[in-house]
Parts: sequence; structure tokens; C-alpha cells
Amino acid sequence: MNSTETPGDAESGTDTAQISIDDVSKVYSSETSPVEALRDVSFGVERGEFVSIVGPSGSGKSTIFRIVAGLEAATEGAVFVDGEPVTEPGPDRGMVFQDDALFPWRTVAENVAYGLEEVGAPDGYTVAERVEYCLDLVDLPDKADAYPKELSGGQRQRVGIARALAVDPPILLMDEPFGSVDARTKASLHRGLLNIWTETRKTICFVTHDIEEAVYLSDRIVVFSGAPGTVLNIVSVDIDRPRNRTGEAFTDIKGQVLSYFEDEEAE
Repeated sequence: MNSTETPGDAESGTDTAQISIDDVSKVYSSETSPVEALRDVSFGVERGEFVSIVGPSGSGKSTIFRIVAGLEAATEGAVFVDGEPVTEPGPDRGMVFQDDALFPWRTVAENVAYGLEEVGAPDGYTVAERVEYCLDLVDLPDKADAYPKELSGGQRQRVGIARALAVDPPILLMDEPFGSVDARTKASLHRGLLNIWTETRKTICFVTHDIEEAVYLSDRIVVFSGAPGTVLNIVSVDIDRPRNRTGEAFTDIKGQVLSYFEDEEAE
């Protein structure tokens, strides 16, 4: 029911990928000695694919997210989106963070419209129509006039997703967006995100420390080692959706991914 690719296989496929991460290393300077966060990371994400990155704390998951997003630069190597090198953030990459970062003085609709104020609405939409469409996507059409303080944590994250989708980016980058919500809310957010992905067919690159979350959501899972982060393997999740979290195939793949962390601890 599942297959794996070695890191070398992943590298060979980056020529056709929408996102290509090519031998990326990252070293941070410090007062004592340099800190190596990433070492020779290579993998690709195909157009319309849902790929998760998992790894222990300090494995550089969020660092690779920030490099793909254009928020910081690699020390060595490069990231390409549609063949063009990433040097800064751009409207082709929507971003969702664990902290929803909504503006408390703006209504939900005004928060979703924020990016549209700079780049305008996608073709075929007015700003108001695009905001309405995105709030429908995240199942919050009745919250347009509410303020963030009036929403639950899960609702605020859905507003963050709507805001990222508003300018219609082909790529959605998500850094542990559901890490701070309870298990029941997280399960609901998972279903909602997959519905959005099914409708929009965005390319999604999703960072998480939650292995079960990665298996439930992803087409493939990129497994990072501990610091410095390297690609241990890429695991394909060949299970039909919707997925049964207690099914044998699901449990097998979850165990396979978990085994990489156990192997590292044993070394």
C-alpha cells in the first residue's frame, strides 16, 4: 500500500517539480560557534501535490519553510519555483503560520482582503466577491463582520487560510498551522483543508511535527533528521481519501515514519 523514495530519487525528480529544493544548507552565526540548521537538503514538490515535512524539534523544518517562502536565504544551494530562483516572498506563495497573525482591529472580511488591497483581486472577481468566495471555502460566511477576538482558535486559523488564498496563489506554504488547537478542532481543520485542496488543487507544502497529521493529509512525507536537518527519506502515502486513522495501511505508514525517529534516538 505504500512505497518510498530515497533522497537521490527525490533529487532526480526536481526538474519537473513546481518547487525544487536543491542542496540547501543553512548555517546561523552565533556568539559562540556557527549553528548548522540544514545540510544538503534536496527534494521536489509537484504541481497540485500535498507534501508534508516532518522531523523532531530543531530539525530545520521551519527554516526550510522560510527559505521556500523567501523570508530568508540559504547559506548554500537554492530553491526554485517554476524554474525561477526564490529570492524574496511573492504572490505565488501564500503563507499560513501557527500564529494566525490576524489584525485585531480589522474585521474578518478586512483581514482576508488585506493582500488584495496591494495586488488587486484575481481575474473575474471584485475584492468583495473574492473575500466572499474565500470565506465560503473555509466555511465562515457568517463571520465576515466579526473581529478576531470574537472567534475561536480554529476559526482564526481558517481566516488565516482564507487570507492566504485570497490572491489565488498556486502554492500554499503552511508552518504547523494547527499545532496550537485541540484534537477535535484539529480533525475538523484537517477535513476542511482537504476539501479546500480538492476544490482548488493548490500545491501545498505543510510543515508539522505530528506524524499522524502528515499521514492523514499528505501525498508524500519528507522525513527530516535531527539537527542539522537532512532528508532521511521520502515516504509515499498511497491510501485513498478519506483516510481511516485506525486502518491497517494508515497505521503501517505512521509506524514507518516513526521508525526513522526511533532509529536516530538509538544511534
